[in-house]
Amino acid sequence: MMERVESWKLALERLRSGDAADWTEAGRLVAEIARVSSEATLRQAADQALPVLRQAAVNDDPTIILAAQRRIGVILEVLHDLTAPRFGRRNVMPKKLSSEDRARRMLGLPLAVQLTCDDINQAYRRAAKGKHPDQGGSAQAFIELAAARDILIHPGVHKDA
Repeated sequence: MMERVESWKLALERLRSGDAADWTEAGRLVAEIARVSSEATLRQAADQALPVLRQAAVNDDPTIILAAQRRIGVILEVLHDLTAPRFGRRNVMPKKLSSEDRARRMLGLPLAVQLTCDDINQAYRRAAKGKHPDQGGSAQAFIELAAARDILIHPGVHKDA
């Protein structure tokens, strides 16, 4: 599929760079893109360009020609986005959080900041207000919150789970 995208890109570049574009050929090429492409964005751009390209093939009106050139430009931008190199690691599972980081998230504390016992206890009290069984929370959630506080107050005692 990628070699087909590259050939479409090259053919559209040739059509756009020529002095007198062959709008019938451009229409045929864009119709093929709309019919064959598996990319929704590319199909949509091609479908939107087809009526203008067909008009440009039969009409010599400068405004229609300009609109056709713009539509070809939009399709070329989509093709460029599809063929541009991607950096970074895609489709990689996020790094598993440590027990301390999970506890910080549970208490609503920032991940990379040094905390005092008072900071941890204040965050625990804030979070516990809504999780306490007497306030409509569940006992299990309240126990998990208390465990999160203990992990942060005594970090060396608990191992990553």
